[in-house]
Amino acid sequence: MFSRLGKFVTAHPWRVIGTWIVAAAVIVTFAPGLPTSTNESDFLPRHYESIQAQNVRTESFPAAFSPSVVAVFHRSDWKKLSKTDSASVERIASALRGQKLPQVERVAVGAPSPNGLVQTVSVQMPQMTMGNQLVLFDAVKAFRTSLRADSAGSGLVEGTTGTVAQGYDQHQASGNANSIVAIGTVVVILLLLLVIFRSPLVAVMPIVLVGLVAVVANGLIALCVKAIGLKTDSSISTMLIVVLFGIGTDYILFLLFRYRERLRLGEDRREAMVSAVTRVGKVISSAAGVVIVAFMAMTLSSLSFLRSMGPSLAIAVATTLAAGVTLVPAVVSLIGPRIFWPSKTWRYEPKAARASKIGLVMARRPALFAGFSGLVLVALALGTLRFHPTFDLMSGSTPKTAESRIALTALQRGLPPGATDPTDVFVSSDAGRPLGTKALTAYGARLRSVDGVGAVSKPQLSADHRVADYAVTLDSAPESDRALAVVQGPLRTVAHTTAPAGTTALVGGITSVYVDIEAAMNRDYSVVFPVAAVLIMLILGILLRSLVAPFYLMLSVSLGFAATLGATTLIFQDAAGNSGLIFMLPLIMYMFVVALGTDYNILIMARLREEAKEGRDPRSALATAIRHTAPTIAAAGVILAGSFAVLMLAGNSLLAEMGFAIAFGIAIAAFAMATFFTPALTGLIGHTAWWPGHGDQPDSAIAAPERAERAAGPITEGSEA
Repeated sequence: MFSRLGKFVTAHPWRVIGTWIVAAAVIVTFAPGLPTSTNESDFLPRHYESIQAQNVRTESFPAAFSPSVVAVFHRSDWKKLSKTDSASVERIASALRGQKLPQVERVAVGAPSPNGLVQTVSVQMPQMTMGNQLVLFDAVKAFRTSLRADSAGSGLVEGTTGTVAQGYDQHQASGNANSIVAIGTVVVILLLLLVIFRSPLVAVMPIVLVGLVAVVANGLIALCVKAIGLKTDSSISTMLIVVLFGIGTDYILFLLFRYRERLRLGEDRREAMVSAVTRVGKVISSAAGVVIVAFMAMTLSSLSFLRSMGPSLAIAVATTLAAGVTLVPAVVSLIGPRIFWPSKTWRYEPKAARASKIGLVMARRPALFAGFSGLVLVALALGTLRFHPTFDLMSGSTPKTAESRIALTALQRGLPPGATDPTDVFVSSDAGRPLGTKALTAYGARLRSVDGVGAVSKPQLSADHRVADYAVTLDSAPESDRALAVVQGPLRTVAHTTAPAGTTALVGGITSVYVDIEAAMNRDYSVVFPVAAVLIMLILGILLRSLVAPFYLMLSVSLGFAATLGATTLIFQDAAGNSGLIFMLPLIMYMFVVALGTDYNILIMARLREEAKEGRDPRSALATAIRHTAPTIAAAGVILAGSFAVLMLAGNSLLAEMGFAIAFGIAIAAFAMATFFTPALTGLIGHTAWWPGHGDQPDSAIAAPERAERAAGPITEGSEA
């Protein structure tokens, strides 16, 4: 199939290129924008308690004051607010009301904090949804401008926080991150390709071609997400940049390295491209298939963010694969060997290359290489024992300099941590009768007795008196471990078991949302991980026609995942002194590290089988495969790891942790697993690695002259490329 495809592409390169350009133009014209959400509760299924509680709030308290923006005031010297200062806050609030600012429905002045350090003005806006998100962000921007103008000369320091203000800052940070990551990714790829191939054409080609592919992929993703009705996080567009450029460049490298090899064997430029597509097409298709399957396994997640991320990234990889076997060969076949200009090293087989030496030594002592690389991975994996998830999403997605974070820190100096976002306990009458005052009073007292609860407000009754809302202030920050433990354990237990007779109690609020997200993630770990592993092993079994190889290949990438999580924990949690890592990191990291790590294993295993089918024994096949494939894996690994490492420049801890973890995992996959651990194990196991098939038996279809030519080594020697 790939031979026919290669012949068609090289025979009609302009037709292939034109098709891609037309497709990009059509998709850009008709595709919608990628919808996003910054509301964590949007990502949970409806059956979780926090979502049920949110529905009760919406239905029974439609006019409840739920501030979208909180303006925080304090003195610059942090002394107690005077009566004059409080009067200034009242004046500023009155001025804001009089301006009739867009989307501002209500402005309410709060009392000074108990310690007198801060005072707030709460602002109600429409509830943020997918449709009005950008409108509210514009409203926050306008509100901040007016607030600064009205506060001038008051002697007070002002700042805004709250749901919409935080969402706006996350949106701004995401936009900046996209620009930084896009520029950084392009620069990294250009520099690394220049160093590897010493050719400006090779360096520029992935940027141009992947840029075209990105247009097509993004349009298809937007159409798919809109059709399915899923919601995404703002970070997904940043991830798409590095996935498209990183994986796209990898597939281009796989093709170029094999194209250069065929040219060195004396084939003309079109014949060499057909041979390259024939040999590499199956490899990158299988590799892409593994990545796509792993990403699609994320559709089994409980969280809509991950369910939408899976198909989105799968579409990106599928589009990149299509370009890798059509668009890229078409362009290279037009340019021919001039693609490597001005370097002339493409004509010569490297002399005494490091990869050749490594292959020869590994073939003699595979147990040493397998044992040492395995011990390194196990040592790093021990760090996973200290992994702890954190739900502090605001600090993970916005920089410390964001106004909403600064204002929130100031607010917490004057009020208990839990007061920034109280937990709600809703009590609903089962029979539809009004709730009794006496029972509600006694219930409130029981809630106050819970360890970890700082205060409980008087119950607010719905218009029909059938639902009561208790605002519960925790004595710890809403996203803290203690707050989650209080809500998950004693608060929910007491709320459920001591509710007045004939009523049902639900615990809501952001801390309750975090508790449910944690439960959903634990469920996902037990479902998504095994399903992805089984599907990947099935693909490996079909590709390699073996029942043995998939098991130790999956073992190696799983060990690489554990080593990556351990290293990330040691660096970002222990060394940096953070309370934990972003809760979703292991699942996202698993998808990338396991899927992309398997890519490199597929590349080396396919070459090992190819060399064996040409008549080499397992040890000789190992040496030859390392000699030819290790440089490709090293180059691809460096570029892909460098692409993801650019995420560390985005300015927030979430992307920094993701960037390091995925980059480190890819480096482990390329330089520890695919270059040493996996091939060394295969060399040790020998023919049994291909049981019960005969994947390593000499292929009679391969011409004897070519086998002799390959066995004899390079036809020409020159300087190392």
